[in-house]
Amino acid sequence: MNADVLRAAYEAFEVVVRPLGDEDSWLPTGCAGWAVRDLVFHCAGDAQRALVALHTPAAGPPDRDAVTYWRDWAPDPAGAANGRRWNRVSASMFLDFRRLRDLYLETTAAAVNAAAAARPELRVATQGHVLRAGDLMLTLAVEATIHHLDLVTDLPEAVGPSPEGLAAVRATLDGLLGRPVPLDWSDEHYARAATGRTPLTDPERRALGADADRFPLFS
Repeated sequence: MNADVLRAAYEAFEVVVRPLGDEDSWLPTGCAGWAVRDLVFHCAGDAQRALVALHTPAAGPPDRDAVTYWRDWAPDPAGAANGRRWNRVSASMFLDFRRLRDLYLETTAAAVNAAAAARPELRVATQGHVLRAGDLMLTLAVEATIHHLDLVTDLPEAVGPSPEGLAAVRATLDGLLGRPVPLDWSDEHYARAATGRTPLTDPERRALGADADRFPLFS
């Protein structure tokens, strides 16, 4: 079930976040310009969005699914810079990282419970679109998994994302690409390369052919 994929992705992220202290919260991440605390704040907001969406039934037909949802998230340097700035300012309001950490843990736990209780075919509204709840859960798992990779950039002893989350990321990226990626990439490298976190090498560009110009598939 998609709710189980979301639970696995969130629980893996939580394992990393739970023992972090204030000093750890200032370490850099794979998100340009964000420290750990900024990323945790962003992910808490995403879990809050999950709660809102799962309690916001939509009347209209779905216009996005677990793959096409990401087509709106093309690179936007100006918008990304504004978002990073807003997120950093907001996260800095938590003078004690433990309060932010606890907010994240409480919110994700509530989102997981809401997902488990939701009918997968329920139509819900989020980000200006209508999705089925099951598809929404997969988009949330994909985002949490990619940000998990960001989170552990400077935490070498931390555990990685859940296998279920990584499988959801690969399926989503292959769906956006329109075919299985023609390279022997690990799930982790595929996630980073397809979202612009790791630049393509010349051999990778040759293997991808015309599709190389479509990277990043979303950011």
